Amino acid sequence: MNTFYLVRKNLTRNKLRLCLNAFAILIAFLLFGVLGSMKNAFEAGVELSADDRLVVVNRINFTQPLPLAYANKIKAVEGVSEVTWANWFGGYHQEPRNQVMTFAVDPESYFKVYPELSAGEESFNRWLKDRQGILVGERMANAKGWKVGDRVPLSSNIFSQRNGSNTWEFNVSGIFKADTAQTDTNYTVIHYKYFIETQSYGGEWIGWLPVKTDDPALNEEVSRSIDKLFENSAAETETSTESQFNKAFLEQLGNIGLIIMSVVMAAFFTILLIVGNSMAHTVSERTGEIAVLKTLGFKSNTVFSMVLGESLLLAALGGLLGLGLAAFLISGMSQVPELQSMLPNLVMSSNVYVQGLVLVLALGTITGILPAWRAMKLNTIDALSRG
Repeated sequence: MNTFYLVRKNLTRNKLRLCLNAFAILIAFLLFGVLGSMKNAFEAGVELSADDRLVVVNRINFTQPLPLAYANKIKAVEGVSEVTWANWFGGYHQEPRNQVMTFAVDPESYFKVYPELSAGEESFNRWLKDRQGILVGERMANAKGWKVGDRVPLSSNIFSQRNGSNTWEFNVSGIFKADTAQTDTNYTVIHYKYFIETQSYGGEWIGWLPVKTDDPALNEEVSRSIDKLFENSAAETETSTESQFNKAFLEQLGNIGLIIMSVVMAAFFTILLIVGNSMAHTVSERTGEIAVLKTLGFKSNTVFSMVLGESLLLAALGGLLGLGLAAFLISGMSQVPELQSMLPNLVMSSNVYVQGLVLVLALGTITGILPAWRAMKLNTIDALSRG
């Protein structure tokens, strides 16, 4: 009879208590897995931002346009290796609720500034040759069921064509992919020239300019040089790193991370009290048994490890089941079109699993350490006399 056998038998002795405690822990880790993944999805744009990428926008507001001529001037700034530009198209497919995030970009430079994205040489060349071509992100293509060769109508709720229509027809030239699962591919890109020449506003204006620098150490100097270049002009600029830009955009929605983690920590604190109290009550019930074990020759350290092991096994049972269920739910949630448009990076990443495992150990240790210490220090004679 080994120690693990005794731990397992003690844990399963009261099956109702086991089920209730394990269920409480499962709910806590289910919340942690789901909400932690959602938090990561909200913050993925900040976490995955390239160190050597800047974003140039209008100083008044990033919704205000900039002249296209700025691109060549920025390209000449020392420390800049690549420059591209983009316009917000918005977009929906057939119905306004079917949102399709779409950007009008410069095809020659866009993927040079975003090397983590790739459409493949054949698809990219096909897109270059077709003014009405569109490249669809892998996640978007999977959600919509679009494939190369499809004819896709996209409507804009902001812009209209010169003929009065607000719907553009596009040919799916290819599917672009990302080098990591959390990199956003839930959007599409179209030709800037085709968009600007067909929409009713006209004029060579752009929304923002992503800039790739020679070295992240040059970011601050390059940012100052760019903004100084357009100082006192009709359209002054504000340049920041990509992570700063994404963080500022995210903060407009409020501190999502703080809200989510507050919910998670509240759940864990409640579970900590429930399971800790249950373990203390369990050890109290077994005072006589523990005294008998010590009388039979079980060392105090062995008794300590048995009680702590029971707590760890309980935490592992509920915690691992909770994380597994969370992974299943996140997998399903990531396929819901409405959630895809809001949280395109919704995946249960490895860091959520690692943090979850650390919390399993922490929960098991914290709830079991005091009862295990009391069991170890139990006076055999007093315990037997009380029995």
